[in-house]
Amino acid sequence: MMRRHLAAFAAVALLAACGAPDSSGSATQTGGAVPQKPASAVNLNILDVAGNLQLTQGMIDEFVERNKDVVAKVTYSKAPSPELVGKIKAQQGANRVDIDLVLTGVDGLASGIDQGLWIDLLPTYADRVPGMTGYSEGAAAMQKLAGNAGVTITYYPSGPLIEYLPKNVPNPPTTAQALLDYAKANPGAVQYARPSNSGPGRTFLMGLPYLLGDTDPKDPVNGWAKTWAYLKELDKYVTLYPSGTGETMKNLANGSAKIIVSTTGWDINPRVLGTVPKEAKIGTLQGFHWVTDAHYAVVPKGVSTDKQAAVLTLLAWMLTAEQQAKAYDKGYFYPGPAVKDVPLSMAPQESRAAIEEFGRPEYESLIAGNPLEVPLDAKALVEAFGKWDREIGGGKVAK
Repeated sequence: MMRRHLAAFAAVALLAACGAPDSSGSATQTGGAVPQKPASAVNLNILDVAGNLQLTQGMIDEFVERNKDVVAKVTYSKAPSPELVGKIKAQQGANRVDIDLVLTGVDGLASGIDQGLWIDLLPTYADRVPGMTGYSEGAAAMQKLAGNAGVTITYYPSGPLIEYLPKNVPNPPTTAQALLDYAKANPGAVQYARPSNSGPGRTFLMGLPYLLGDTDPKDPVNGWAKTWAYLKELDKYVTLYPSGTGETMKNLANGSAKIIVSTTGWDINPRVLGTVPKEAKIGTLQGFHWVTDAHYAVVPKGVSTDKQAAVLTLLAWMLTAEQQAKAYDKGYFYPGPAVKDVPLSMAPQESRAAIEEFGRPEYESLIAGNPLEVPLDAKALVEAFGKWDREIGGGKVAK
């Protein structure tokens, strides 16, 4: 009996030393140097918590088609950003990580950094992704925010903007105070989604300190006195906070919301898709600063070095100008490319047609004429989300 127990223990120890088996049954090494290329083609499981696949799935699918010796198959899945940390921690706690690559916004990136979930691919393997040296100014600033864990793959100036239908709001507010006055006079008419799961909601949260002249827009705990006071007052006239941005767009279209918080991409893309009427308009509030946004690729700790090698090769492909041009999509993350010198003329015909019809000429001057601010860093963003959930709208988030 003792011999059998010792033999079983030795077998388990041997497996642990070699690494956990992957889906194909072969042993995987999770530590040490990452090879230039996987020993054999790998299967990649990609989780999207930011809607990024709308911009990048075409890039990834073409890579797989042309690089069968690197990636045999990709499986895609999606989840709300607030579920990301729990999902990854559970897999890491079980020593069975089956998500190889996460496509995330600033929210998921920050939460994962805060919890120590991501592998630091940088600066060790920066030379494997040469496109990073060609980032636009805004994307380069967003990359600094990512530290060593995330690789910026798409970028846009974001917002915060307000969006409305002229027939419902013929005289839209042009200041933060006017927006508050409108909300007070029209309870339930102003709406934004929970910031921790909404690009526009997050951008509105981080943009208010600039609009209101707070003491330190980068310090949500000690520098946002005016912002938190404003949000608490606004909350009196907000009926609910949708759990995601898409619901605010539907509510704008059906008239249950009259003014919503938006961004360049969330303005253009829902009108392309017909979710929001084409005649919807956008506006800015006095003192407006852009709070920029990006999507990142991150790799959870526990992913094999072979799969890390495949991910690095994939990211190098995604940051070429030819592939970045696909990020224009149908305006979802307008403009979208993270690297310089990728004009709309390089984009697929479908993207060019959508943006030419539904884009706004004023965006060029708005982007050029207003300051660009990077979002909060990981720690501060987590603090801001937590404070909003506890003290502002957590109890009114739609389930």
